[in-house]
Amino acid sequence: MPKAPRGTFDILPQEHVYWKYVEDKANSLCRLYGYQSLSTPIFEDAQLFIKTIAGGTDIIDKEMYIFADKSGQELALRAEGTAPVCRAYIEHGLFNLPQPVKLYYIGPAFRYERPQAGRYRQHHQFGFEALGEADPALDAEVIEMARQFFDSLGLSRLSIHLNSIGCKLCRPAYLEVLKQHYASYIDHLCPDCKARLIRNPLRLLDCKKTSCQEIAKTAPKITDYLCPECQLHFQSVQKYLGAMNIPFHLNPRLVRGLDYYTRTVFEIEPREKGGQSTLGGGGRYDDLIESLGGKPTPAVGFAAGLERIILNLKKQKIDIPSLPKPDAFIAYTGEEAKIEAVKIASELRKAGIAVILATGDKSLKGQMRQANSLGIAYALILGEQELSKRSAMLRDMRSGEQKTIPLSEIAKILKPR
Repeated sequence: MPKAPRGTFDILPQEHVYWKYVEDKANSLCRLYGYQSLSTPIFEDAQLFIKTIAGGTDIIDKEMYIFADKSGQELALRAEGTAPVCRAYIEHGLFNLPQPVKLYYIGPAFRYERPQAGRYRQHHQFGFEALGEADPALDAEVIEMARQFFDSLGLSRLSIHLNSIGCKLCRPAYLEVLKQHYASYIDHLCPDCKARLIRNPLRLLDCKKTSCQEIAKTAPKITDYLCPECQLHFQSVQKYLGAMNIPFHLNPRLVRGLDYYTRTVFEIEPREKGGQSTLGGGGRYDDLIESLGGKPTPAVGFAAGLERIILNLKKQKIDIPSLPKPDAFIAYTGEEAKIEAVKIASELRKAGIAVILATGDKSLKGQMRQANSLGIAYALILGEQELSKRSAMLRDMRSGEQKTIPLSEIAKILKPR
């Protein structure tokens, strides 16, 4: 029997209540902060990700879905959301608009990872990006916006972790000191960290292996090596967060999984940590657009995985509003009544009233059982007697009360209900 590929899953009808809830909150939040929706292709030129995600990361080395199309062009399924947004910003001349340009997206991303709770090979991201402004107040606003998103969902007991990873001017000196620290522990490093030591030393701080985490605890702090400009930027971000009464924890070992970040980086996670605990994160990436061929453009953003959010909604037992049910069910007895029922259903739908029409050869009792199982509030019943009087029986499925109403008045009566 065919099955969904490993690391993917079907979103069944009963699960869509969670997805709609999260997406509605995301859309409302972005309207509140002045962000506009942007959709990019599911696949891009592979070089878009290869250029912007440094080698030595699992994404490039192990996880990207790369393939050649029939013309021989090397393409990649979307690995993350920020690089495509930046590509669209350059390609469509959005830098000519008043800055910052504020954009958001909701869509799938693809990484070949070991599937586990909250991590899938096809997952869905909600992200927002503010491009064209270097003000640290914008960093703080993005962090506030991320926090407000989780608050609006009803998620509680969350912590914000904050760090600065400097810029291309001050980071190289820190990386040399970091490599010297790790060089003395090289025999204790996991195989991945031995490769990172050469190719991408900042990611050493992000290793989840226990032995490597112990080494990271004694590593020099990057915040002690920031240049004056990065230091001032980081202090300003903290000052603005304080002005907005947003609590945060300074975490000198925090780096992000994508290597285009500069200066501010942050993550939001439950206080009760577990596997794959981070709900979302982001930061500033002032060099990314220039690396894609655009003009030097400061930018800052955030992204979160919808699957992991929904996992936490269920874990915290958040009460999710139900999806709206159809307004009415139409039952009938006899072929003439069925013809009239089809006509009424069509007219009601044109009037904006959601209707389920009974089908098949069920008895009236079987049709009413179906209406009851669907949780529909009202049922219209048509039979020979009702047709002769150009009327229908309207039954309240909750109270059992029923009354006869004219066929011409059905829409008028149902609409307010």
